[in-house]
Amino acid sequence: MPKKVLFAGLFLIMAVAATSAQNISIKEEPLVSQMLERFVQINRSVSTIDGWRVQILATPDRQQLESARQTFQYKYPNINVDWRHTNPWYKLYVGAYADRLDAMRLQTLLRRDYPNAYLVRDNTVRPVELLGSF
Repeated sequence: MPKKVLFAGLFLIMAVAATSAQNISIKEEPLVSQMLERFVQINRSVSTIDGWRVQILATPDRQQLESARQTFQYKYPNINVDWRHTNPWYKLYVGAYADRLDAMRLQTLLRRDYPNAYLVRDNTVRPVELLGSF
């Protein structure tokens, strides 16, 4: 019985807090607003960032590239995959890191399946939703 009363009281407090939270207003200094707006503008204007990727394949065969890409995505679903075509080569890149050490960790992890994997410097297009990070 005491647990039910405690639960009901807790629920009542949360309901009151939720309805009163709608009445909160935040007043910020104009300089803070200007600074935040400038930060957003700068981040939106920069579409690329210097970083590192791991190249796991270079081949002139598009079908081999597609097969390797699908295999990689199956084995490592949480690591992003990108490819580029620079005639005659199709190159398969994985990961996207601002820090070289993080890319080296991925390279070490992948060496078991991709012994020829190596780091490449990359000017990567940054996704819009990742305004503050890479």
